[in-house]
Amino acid sequence: MMASSSNSIRNSNEIMNMGFSERALSAAGAAFLSAIIVNPLDVAKTRLQAQAAGVPYQNLSHTRCSFETNTMLPDIRCYPSCYNHRSPLGEPSCAPQPSQYKGTLDVFYKVEGFRKLWRGTSASLALSVPTVGIYLPCYDIFCNLMEEYSSQNAPSMTPYVPLVAGSVARSLACISCYPVELARTRMQAFKDTHSGKRPPGVWKTLVEVITTNRSTNNLQSSLHSFRFLWTGLGAQLARDVPFSAICWTTLEPVRRQLLVMSGDRTSPVAVLGANFSAGFVAGSLAAAFTCPLDVAKTRRQIEKDQVRALKMTTRQTLVEIWRDGGMKGLFMGVGPRVARAGPSVGIVVSFYEVVKYVLHNRKHHHVVAETQQ
Repeated sequence: MMASSSNSIRNSNEIMNMGFSERALSAAGAAFLSAIIVNPLDVAKTRLQAQAAGVPYQNLSHTRCSFETNTMLPDIRCYPSCYNHRSPLGEPSCAPQPSQYKGTLDVFYKVEGFRKLWRGTSASLALSVPTVGIYLPCYDIFCNLMEEYSSQNAPSMTPYVPLVAGSVARSLACISCYPVELARTRMQAFKDTHSGKRPPGVWKTLVEVITTNRSTNNLQSSLHSFRFLWTGLGAQLARDVPFSAICWTTLEPVRRQLLVMSGDRTSPVAVLGANFSAGFVAGSLAAAFTCPLDVAKTRRQIEKDQVRALKMTTRQTLVEIWRDGGMKGLFMGVGPRVARAGPSVGIVVSFYEVVKYVLHNRKHHHVVAETQQ
C-alpha cells in the first residue's frame, strides 16, 4: 500500500494488477486472526467503560457470597462486608464496592469464567471480516487513485492522501457494518445472567435491540426500532475517522522508512517486520488520542432507553462523561484500548501486506511461465 510517487515505495502497477477479491481475501484473513487474538483486551476495555457509565457488575464470580445447600456455611471467597449487609431474606450479601473492576487485570480475574474473555468473538469475527474486507482494499484503491491524481495535478497534496483515503474508506466500512458493531459492544458490556444457558449471539442480540420498548406493531414503531440499530453511528464515525486519519498518516512514512532501512523491499520478512512495527506504533498512537471518543461510542451503544439514545449527540455524551468522571472518565479503558489497537493494527496490516505480496508474486510467476511457453 505504498505511494506511487518518486518518494514512495508503492508499486502502483503491482497494486492495480491485483483484483478487489484478492485484496479482500488478504484483509479478511488478517481480520480473522486479529479478532481472535485481541478479543480479551476488547472485553476488558468495554467492561471498564460500561462500568463507568453505570452498568452494574455487583455479582462477580469472585465476590459473591455463596452457601452450601446442606451446611449453609459462607464460601471462603466472601469479603468481610458480606456479613454486614443482609438481603430481604436475611442472607448476607456482598457490598458493591469490592466487586468493581479496578483495571484490566482485575477484569481478567473477575470475569465470569475464562471463556467469557472471548465474549463477543462471534460478533467480532462477523464484524471484522467484512469491515476490514471493505476497509483495506478501498484504502488501497482510493490511495492509489488519489496519489496518481495529486502527482499530476497537485503534488503538494500528496502527503495528505493517506489521511483522506483512510477516512473515506473507514467511513464506508463503518456505515455498512454498524449493526454488528452495536451487537458486539452489547455482548461484551452486559453479563450473561442466565447461567447454564448459551449466551445470546449476534442475531439474538440485534433482535432484542429491535424489540426493546416496542409498544405497538405498527409500521412507525418498526421503523423506529430498526433505526435504533444505527444509534451511536455518529459517535462511531467520530471515533473511527480520526483514528484512521491518525493511523495512516503515521503508518505510511514509518513503514516506508523501515523498508528503506532494511535495504530489502522484496523479502516477505522485511515486509512483515516493517508493516507490523509501523502498524503497532500507528495503532497505539491513534488509540490513545481517540480514547475519549471511544468512551462516548461505548456509552451510546449500551444505552437502553431508546428515546434518550436517539436524542443524545456525541458532544452531549462527552460533556456528560466529563461531568461524571473528568479526565479519568474520558480516558477510561485507555490501557486495554492501546494494548489492543497496537498489535491489532500491526497484525492486520502486516498479514494483509504479506498475503498480498505472496498472491502478487504467484500471479507474476504464473504470467512469466506462460510468456516463456
